[in-house]
Amino acid sequence: MDIIVHRTMREQIRFVKSTGLSMAQFGILMQLHFHNDCPMSYLSSRMDISGAAASQLVDKLVQTGLLERAEDQNDRRVKKLRLSDKGMELAESSLAA
Repeated sequence: MDIIVHRTMREQIRFVKSTGLSMAQFGILMQLHFHNDCPMSYLSSRMDISGAAASQLVDKLVQTGLLERAEDQNDRRVKKLRLSDKGMELAESSLAA
């Protein structure tokens, strides 16, 4: 089992490096892949990072076209994050690799 996990992790790291993303950025993509339309506070909590750190990571992902921001319909102060089509393709291709 250890060998399988090690190989899988090694392949995942190789895939992430080929995309030019950091592991933290990739972690955010995967969180959003499995938990659609998350607020920033959810991501920072799940990844155990500060809100400022999550915001910086998200800003870079938005700039590269992998994420989209939208206002929460119930609370305009809350920004929901979701994968763009490009981000969804990247997340799905990482799972297929």
